[in-house]
Amino acid sequence: MSTPTLHVSQHPAVLHKLGILRDERTEPKKFREIVRELSWLLGYEALADARVRPLDVTTPMETMPGAELADRIGLVPILRAGLGMVDAMLELMPTAQVWHLGLFRDERTLRPVEYYNKLPDSANVDLCLILDPMLATGGSATAAIEVLKRWGAVRIKLVNLIAAPEGVEAVAKAHPDVAIHCAALDRQLNDKGYILPGLGDAGDRQFGTGHSVCYGLIRTASCRPR
Repeated sequence: MSTPTLHVSQHPAVLHKLGILRDERTEPKKFREIVRELSWLLGYEALADARVRPLDVTTPMETMPGAELADRIGLVPILRAGLGMVDAMLELMPTAQVWHLGLFRDERTLRPVEYYNKLPDSANVDLCLILDPMLATGGSATAAIEVLKRWGAVRIKLVNLIAAPEGVEAVAKAHPDVAIHCAALDRQLNDKGYILPGLGDAGDRQFGTGHSVCYGLIRTASCRPR
């Protein structure tokens, strides 16, 4: 699909690690490691246009022009699966602020419901990165963007490991100013709203909290599409 705001990584390291992440035999410990590594690589790409300001640097030999990060970065992991992406992003940007958003899908209305919000009273960053492994229906992502815009955020990006065309379309339609960075754009959603071929439930696979129908085993109540 052609969406100007969508950026799908083609880096060989990303492609290699994505194969391990998808494999149903990958145990939670290894799964968490790969989520972290992919998040670092995707974060590196997503922050390529972060602004810097000039800075004089004194080397052991002489003083030279350098640069330092000018943008104040905010990381917003969507609970709970987004938690696994935070540490890698903090390695890239140690001064970034971290806030958490909790969203779930109401099974009656199919609309995202916000149940946890730790944003301060007013926006105090220049760039917000929303972290969530899966962009499925786009409901949670769209709701999170709306929360951040009401808060006062101006520059917002989504960082996902895997996206579905339906989710990308929903976000692009509602928020055409928000870039989406992901490792893969998969084929479609199934009739339950899960990404195909996908990787299953990212939260369950990270935290070992049960198996889901998404990767061919037993469904648990926590297996909900985003």
